[in-house]
Amino acid sequence: MHNIHHKLHDKVAVVTGGSGVLCSAMAFELARQGVKIAIVNRTLKNGQLIADQIQEAGGQAIAVEGDVLNRASLEKAREQILAHFSKVDILINGAGGNHPDAITSEETYSGKEVDQSFFELDESGFSNVFASNFTGTFLTSQVFGKALLEQKSPVILNVSSMSAFSPMTKVPAYSAAKSAINNFTMWMAVHFAKSNLRVNAIAPGFFLTNQNHDLLIDAEGNHTARSQKILNNTPMKRFGIPKDLLGTMLWLVDESYSSFVTGITVPVDGGFMAYSGV
Repeated sequence: MHNIHHKLHDKVAVVTGGSGVLCSAMAFELARQGVKIAIVNRTLKNGQLIADQIQEAGGQAIAVEGDVLNRASLEKAREQILAHFSKVDILINGAGGNHPDAITSEETYSGKEVDQSFFELDESGFSNVFASNFTGTFLTSQVFGKALLEQKSPVILNVSSMSAFSPMTKVPAYSAAKSAINNFTMWMAVHFAKSNLRVNAIAPGFFLTNQNHDLLIDAEGNHTARSQKILNNTPMKRFGIPKDLLGTMLWLVDESYSSFVTGITVPVDGGFMAYSGV
């Protein structure tokens, strides 16, 4: 259980992709700290489930429909949130993910016939995955940015990945987008530094989520070969669990702890990035 961060009380956080395993954990913890939560999801009912659970636990939360690739949809979401909570202090850009259209069948090119070699990757599938991770972060930051700048110590927290530093095999669009997130986090941090808006990112190592479950766990409930590779390269020899992210998140969003920290991406990875494999 994390200590209470009194400076966070009564702040308002917008969490995109807030119904996902990791972002919902962040939303729950912020609500526990007295932050008012707006969950923004493409599918309203998914966000509503999380908002309801936060309220049942005594927090304040609303769910708002919003597509991070549609400016008009985001602007509508912003108006609803401002009408309800009257301000925005924290933006967590959690929406993103992957899609089979942007994944190669094999880790390295063999020249053999496979379902989806590099040369069969669908251009629109590739572009969509890149956009949902990167362009969605850009658009959401743009749409909520002016509201953030009206507050005393606003924060944007982007969500990166281990794949940003060293691309995972099979997922070129996702990896490229997350690498762009790291760069854009630095760019925005510099751009808004004098305006007091801090911009950082969190890079989870390997966490079991609904999205990657079938890649990492087989039908019998055992680790897949890919899982085994990950664990072999994670010195702590386990997958992350959602609460592993929360201390880093609280540090970065609480200005009294990190007022001079901007433009960084923090790995939370059980040592994965530090390990050379030897």
